[in-house]
Amino acid sequence: MNSSNNSTGGDPPEGFSPRIPFVPNVIATGLFSGYIPWTSGTFGTLVGLLFYCIPGAEDPFVLGIMVVVGFFVGVWSSARVAAVVGHRLTRSAELSKQLFQQGEHATADPSIVVIDEIVGIWITLLFLPKTIPVMIIGFLAFRVFDILKPQPARNLEKIPNGWGIMLDDVIAGIYANIVTQLAWFLWVRMGF
Repeated sequence: MNSSNNSTGGDPPEGFSPRIPFVPNVIATGLFSGYIPWTSGTFGTLVGLLFYCIPGAEDPFVLGIMVVVGFFVGVWSSARVAAVVGHRLTRSAELSKQLFQQGEHATADPSIVVIDEIVGIWITLLFLPKTIPVMIIGFLAFRVFDILKPQPARNLEKIPNGWGIMLDDVIAGIYANIVTQLAWFLWVRMGF
């Protein structure tokens, strides 16, 4: 197998059994949660929430560092994984792309890559109090924006070498953060 075929980011040939380097695999797949065969992005988001639940992780300085480091490590690791597996999607991811994104998946994140969801949920929760309602609202808002990929997220996803994989979820996280901030403000104003 000529490895140069995978450098373009296309899918490997049928029957090719890829070997992903261990460290990028562990990082990009969110401790292997990306291998869950259905809604891997949702499970990756849950892994991000678990890291967020570590005491002190909600501190804006700490969470900000997690976002920046996670982003750049995510670009590196997701590019390595995508170079090996191409843009393979699970059936649920293909269906989601067809329903919500007009089937655009020539440059989609490989389904097993979920580091982008981990960083995205951290961005969603940045500068918010660590409460159960905030985490639930943030989780739901992020998943909606991640699935729908409103502009410029959809265009950013097309940038190669791991950048697009990460950037579309940064945008989804920013949108979800705004929605969660507004929802939390209303929650507090209504006295819940």
